[in-house]
Amino acid sequence: MNNAQETINAIRILSAEAIQKANSGHPGLPLGAAPIGYTIFADFLKFNPKNPNFENRDRFVLSAGHGSMLQYALLHVFGYDVTIEDIKNFRQLGSKTPGHPEYKHTPGVETTTGPLGQGIANAVGMAIAEAHLAATFNREGFPVVDHYTYALCGDGCMQEGIEYEAASLAGTLKLGKLIVFYDDNEITIEGNTDVAFTEDVAARHKAQGWQVIDVKDGNDLNALKKAVKKAKAETTKPSLIICHTTIGYGSPLAGTHDCHGAPLGEENLAKTKQALGWTCEPFELPDSVKSVARSYKIKGGKIERAWDAMFEEYEKAYPELAAQYKDWMAGKLPDLVNNEDLWQFPKADATRGSSFTVLNKLAALVPNLIGGSADLAPSNKSNMKSREYLSPDNMAGSNIHFGIREHAMAAITNGMLVHGGLRCYCATFFVFSDYMKNAMRLAAMMNVPAIYILTHDSIGVGEDGCTHEPVEQLVGLRSIPNMKVFRPCDNKETTAAWITALTTQSPTCLVLTRQTLAQNENSGVNALKGGYILSDSEKATPDCLLIASGSEVELCVKAQAELKAQGVDARVVSMPCMELFEAQPAKYKESVIPSKVRARVCVEAGSAYSWYKYAGLDGEIISMDTFGASGPAKLLFEKYGFTVENVVEKALKVTK
Repeated sequence: MNNAQETINAIRILSAEAIQKANSGHPGLPLGAAPIGYTIFADFLKFNPKNPNFENRDRFVLSAGHGSMLQYALLHVFGYDVTIEDIKNFRQLGSKTPGHPEYKHTPGVETTTGPLGQGIANAVGMAIAEAHLAATFNREGFPVVDHYTYALCGDGCMQEGIEYEAASLAGTLKLGKLIVFYDDNEITIEGNTDVAFTEDVAARHKAQGWQVIDVKDGNDLNALKKAVKKAKAETTKPSLIICHTTIGYGSPLAGTHDCHGAPLGEENLAKTKQALGWTCEPFELPDSVKSVARSYKIKGGKIERAWDAMFEEYEKAYPELAAQYKDWMAGKLPDLVNNEDLWQFPKADATRGSSFTVLNKLAALVPNLIGGSADLAPSNKSNMKSREYLSPDNMAGSNIHFGIREHAMAAITNGMLVHGGLRCYCATFFVFSDYMKNAMRLAAMMNVPAIYILTHDSIGVGEDGCTHEPVEQLVGLRSIPNMKVFRPCDNKETTAAWITALTTQSPTCLVLTRQTLAQNENSGVNALKGGYILSDSEKATPDCLLIASGSEVELCVKAQAELKAQGVDARVVSMPCMELFEAQPAKYKESVIPSKVRARVCVEAGSAYSWYKYAGLDGEIISMDTFGASGPAKLLFEKYGFTVENVVEKALKVTK
């Protein structure tokens, strides 16, 4: 047995042993796809295991994240800080080797994968980021940004709609440095793929603008190497390498769905070792395999030192560009809070218009800002007027046409962010955030600062009707841990929303109106706290609290004046971002919403579920408990009770 084959079998057996020890996991993919993983790491992947964050490394994404033990075994064998003890603790609480790969948890894992198809879309985002940064910074003789993105997908990924969306955009953008391996073992949990999936994957990807390469035997290392070389030779198309493999290779369960998502069992594991000629003790590796880690640590160090030396010369030749590159990669930002211009606006506007104004001011302040819309930029007002559009002929452009692909758009944005060096946003109508939800959830899980411009909120959409009027979306997004949902009431709160989005290390939703809103004298920097007193009562202790977000704040301000005339002294609290407000000290929160004031009215043109904690036992909530309707926005707000009169009526009721 040669060293390559012995290392491949080591990867297989380590995977199967760890899964058996955990009594949980997916052995089929690691057993079948180990030669693919080995070929990528051993022959092509540019990396330094001693510094997994080496900036010019190639990226490897396991889109079929259920096969995580393949990645952990590869990382261990090739010298990353994933020890044999980590392998033994696969899927255990607090271990470095969780059930699916997790970003910034395991050294060498580039993104969180598991929900099928997310990884391929992330990989497209990484390839876009590489191409954009290369077009921005590279100069003749100085390939500062020059690396490939490799992804390994399975039959399940190929069936997900997000893969279709992401692959279509990748072909359109001619991402020649994206190489995707398709582990085509024709098995999913329910059995053979032909029970539900008989399409010609190769023909589809060719139609989408990909180079397609077929490897008839996924165990043929020479064929795999030739395929990658051919993929790298094609610079104007992404490449799909279809590898025909056998799930559970070497085990008695090979070729069946029985080994997809369950341990082999002790008896079958023993037979697998026998079939592969494996004689080592459990979790033991021969010296020849152990030496692989040492050799790749040496090789990786040389690769990084060579890049460092090249960058030193680049700094001498292009000092300004080099300094900018360093700033981008470090995430450096100017002082936004104290930039007075960001808080100035020429007129009252819809918050989508306010966002457009702020975004275009930020375009001059944050040069690595990049993003776009799912074919709605004129409506979302999400384009940067001073910037060009990204295209195959101009990858330095920073406005992106994502096309009508909301799910892929959000996941591609995640990929651009985890790549590093860029500040990223994406945009669509708020109601279509439902299409983006899985990718948004993963952004929150990975703690990456994705910015979502979500316009046309609430029944204010009007004539488009109930299909386009968000009702439950606010509470849905607010329920995601680590997600900030910012619904500003005017221009200056929109500035606060953008500053929050750019200065915190987690995703932020900017939920914006189509209709023009009144501007408030006292709004502004206090919105950075998430909730604040917009218009106070004259009494030290208010008779009533009126709490709202977005367009409904205006109703509360007007109701405050009418209540005053009727002898009720109310305080208006603007609550643009509940998550930020909850992060404030208890003393501050009490100063804004005193616990002893139980007379409260909360107003928001969405579901009531977010508001019960603020309304309390005696408060009232004016909200939506049905879907909307088609008609002029003004009439819809009246129909569903979003009027000054109704706010006054509810306030009088709770103060009796």
